[in-house]
Amino acid sequence: MSSVAFESVRKVFGKTVALKDVDLLVRDGEFMVLLGPSGCGKTTLLRCLAGLERIDGGTVRIGDRDVSDLPPRDRHIAMVFQSYAVFPHMKVYDNIAFGLRMRKKPKAEVERRVKEGAALLQLEPYLDRYPAQLSGGQRQRVAVARAIVTDAPVLLMDEPLSNLDALLRLHARAELKRLHGEVKRTTVYVTHDQIEALSMGDRIAVMREGQIVQLDTPSALYDRPADVFVGSFIGSPPMNFLKARSRNGTAVAEAFEVPGPPGMDGKEILLGIRPENIRTGEGPLRGRVLVVEPLGSHALLTVMIGNESIKVVAPADTTLRADEELRLAPEPHKIRWMDAASGKALTAPH
Repeated sequence: MSSVAFESVRKVFGKTVALKDVDLLVRDGEFMVLLGPSGCGKTTLLRCLAGLERIDGGTVRIGDRDVSDLPPRDRHIAMVFQSYAVFPHMKVYDNIAFGLRMRKKPKAEVERRVKEGAALLQLEPYLDRYPAQLSGGQRQRVAVARAIVTDAPVLLMDEPLSNLDALLRLHARAELKRLHGEVKRTTVYVTHDQIEALSMGDRIAVMREGQIVQLDTPSALYDRPADVFVGSFIGSPPMNFLKARSRNGTAVAEAFEVPGPPGMDGKEILLGIRPENIRTGEGPLRGRVLVVEPLGSHALLTVMIGNESIKVVAPADTTLRADEELRLAPEPHKIRWMDAASGKALTAPH
């Protein structure tokens, strides 16, 4: 196994700076997720690690080696792309064996590793089939198996599940997480899907405009976002934000007054709270129900607080209806205070 380090990595396309001096350490055996919206630089960072893009500054290390100028074949990595990238004219066995044969591995070793990889990904019944005879999910498993059997210490995955339907993605997420638990290979996984990131990553690097804006565990990112962007990007529905002004340790707005952060008198602040951390009934927030969405296990309310709308998770059997007035109570220890001007959290993530 090997760690991966990006040290002040910079990448420029024409006049566009795609990566702005990125620093990131991926530990041995860690499952690191690069998460962010389209165009944030996550795939570019992965391609710089793979050697598919030449960096314009900084250093890329795998273990103790500086691989910044090495071609992909000399970096000892395996990569799974968004497209399945399986060879249609080869049977599943030969697809999985391809990388091993290219490295001139002995025939007995190729056969052993292919069978091990097929067993790990439950592909034994399909070894004699062509890709055209497989489902999309099975083809993606073939691509993963081909990467796994090479024994490369670092595994790179670029949105490998995005072409699968919702149910298959759910199954594939669990399979990849199980697989990582068994193989424990250093993995860097790119996705724009925050549910994938939260469910799979040991740690998540949230990217925006070529920079990492927060690096932490899934639970820490969810509970303690470093800024409004992270709180808005992670969570479904995302974190709510309500404008207020700090006055003598109190956050004051048209529709509420609650204890606020210290030392911010006279400043505009934001009250950040997750929809599931708001209780209906008595509370300091005065609102009006706009929409009630029954979702089986719970109901999702859209509520107007002053001139701002927020989402609230309510019990499935709620009797609240549209246009009804109500009171809401955010759980005090779940409130995340942000500076309204910068969007940054007023207390550092920990």
